[in-house]
Amino acid sequence: MTSGPDWFVPHPRPGARPDDTVILNETPDGGVAVPDEADATVALPTSSDTVIMPAPREAPAIERLEPEPPPPSSSTPRKRGKWLVTAGVVGLLAVGVGGAAAYVTAGDIPRGIEVLGLDLGALTVAEAEKALRDHVAARSAQPARVRLDGKDVTVAPDAVGLTIDVPATVQAASGEGVRFFGTKSIPPSVRVDEAKLTAALRKQVDTERVTVRRPAIAFRGVEPVTAYGEPGLDLDGTMAAERVREAWPVAGVADVPLTTRTPAMTREQVDALVTDVAKPAVAAPVTVTVGGRSFQLTPAAIAKGLVFRADTEGRLSPAIDGKRLRTAASGELRKVETAAKPATVRLQDGKPQVVPGAPGRLVDVTALAPTLLEALAGPAPRAVTGVLASAESETSVADVTELGIKEKVSTFTTYFTGGRSSPRSQNIITVAKAVDGAVVRPGATFSLNGHTGERNYAKGYKDAPVIVNGVLEPGVGGGASQFTTTLFNAAYYAGLEDVEHKPHSFYFSRYPSVIESTIFYPTLDLKFKNTTPYGILIDTATTGRSVTVTMWSTKVYDSVKTVYGPRRNVTSPPTVHRDPGPKCISSSGLPGFTQDAWRVIRKDGQEVEREKFSWRYDPEPRFVCGGAE
Repeated sequence: MTSGPDWFVPHPRPGARPDDTVILNETPDGGVAVPDEADATVALPTSSDTVIMPAPREAPAIERLEPEPPPPSSSTPRKRGKWLVTAGVVGLLAVGVGGAAAYVTAGDIPRGIEVLGLDLGALTVAEAEKALRDHVAARSAQPARVRLDGKDVTVAPDAVGLTIDVPATVQAASGEGVRFFGTKSIPPSVRVDEAKLTAALRKQVDTERVTVRRPAIAFRGVEPVTAYGEPGLDLDGTMAAERVREAWPVAGVADVPLTTRTPAMTREQVDALVTDVAKPAVAAPVTVTVGGRSFQLTPAAIAKGLVFRADTEGRLSPAIDGKRLRTAASGELRKVETAAKPATVRLQDGKPQVVPGAPGRLVDVTALAPTLLEALAGPAPRAVTGVLASAESETSVADVTELGIKEKVSTFTTYFTGGRSSPRSQNIITVAKAVDGAVVRPGATFSLNGHTGERNYAKGYKDAPVIVNGVLEPGVGGGASQFTTTLFNAAYYAGLEDVEHKPHSFYFSRYPSVIESTIFYPTLDLKFKNTTPYGILIDTATTGRSVTVTMWSTKVYDSVKTVYGPRRNVTSPPTVHRDPGPKCISSSGLPGFTQDAWRVIRKDGQEVEREKFSWRYDPEPRFVCGGAE
């Protein structure tokens, strides 16, 4: 008989089929363990059932019977039991491993992944992004600290596009492998605008320490002038960006030394660029056709607009500088362009009203640049086609409204003789029209010469008496001084700052003494500064006998008045005989004197300023044309 862990013993019972068996457990000593009756269970058999039956407690000895050997393809009861035990263990292990796998793979981010000390493990992508964004919010506003060539400097993050890319960082974290034990810290993804960072750092580098010399090509007139590159110390923008990205998120200091660099462009390459591009570019004009009209870019204008820019490696490349080209060719461009009209303020029905501007139509220099560059390399005749683009005014209705021009703050009138038809009166009217409607912004300085330019025949000015070297002579624009005096007094009584003015050499009774001004282009000017927080509108008006200047703004002062001192050091006019002729203008003469005047400004019921003006007038001679012995 063969022993084993399981016995199959025939146990006939009433109604039992021959294949029914009782399963008994073998004891260690080879006996049979009979389960307690209380623990016994009976399963009703089917044709293939095995019935588990307990043996009686006083069971007689049972003869061991050799079981029939099982078929080769079926498992023995012993092997089956082992399989059941093994399956149970494997099942338990599977449950354990499955639970462990579920633990470490929970969420989108594997467990044990940290960023800047923040545990992102088991979080979803959305949860991780929110957590990381909150975690870095404070440090993202902190400036980047850089030890630049041994000098400690800081850089504002928003000025150079320095930021932690939270989505990219979380995406990198989600791609890390599963970890059963320990933690792994991954660096954050940091973005920075390398060009802006390099520019910001260059401003703080000692220029004497930068010894690298980049090549250059410029124009002297229409002649190309070259400078060749030389090796030396320089700022490496790529290295600076890399070190700032590493140090800034952890509040470290990025060490950025200057490094020795050699320009990438050789002397031969620079010379080739001059031969192939610079010289042909200015060899002939270029005709530009826009919307059926044409204008020419002269070689001089091309030389102004064509630039050769060096990159960080020292490589030169040609480009069209639109702003410089527009300035150089402004006269030609006006043939095809319509300038934008800025919003402004005008008097309508006796009150200031904001007038909207209108867009202009300008040559699109940016669109023109590529075809122009291509044409510059070719032989004459050269022609390109351009397009017009809409250009909005730089001054909007909102800009003008903010100036606060709403009420009259000062006005002044002077009188003249001769009616509107006299040359002197015509000059007064012409300069008054040129200034009418001018707006002086807060903090701006108004220059009369700068506003009108030279007052000449081409602008409608005529010959009239002017003072030249102490004598009266005919001169173009004579009478402009009367308008200058009127404008000066209007600015004076508006409380504006006197920047530049000069009273006449002789006193004229049509002007207030001391508080008056002459003008002569370009050596004598009238300038005043708008020191108020509001804009100033200058309104001018003329009649056949007077000129009036009114300042419109928002009142700042209660009053502006003049207090005069007495005239002193009065001198009588001498008699001067001059040669008769067209340059001699006779006069009756006026006395000379010295006088002081104080401008008194009051605000909120108190005197806030008292400014002294003093002037000494020469006696105006009694000029006699001829008659001298």
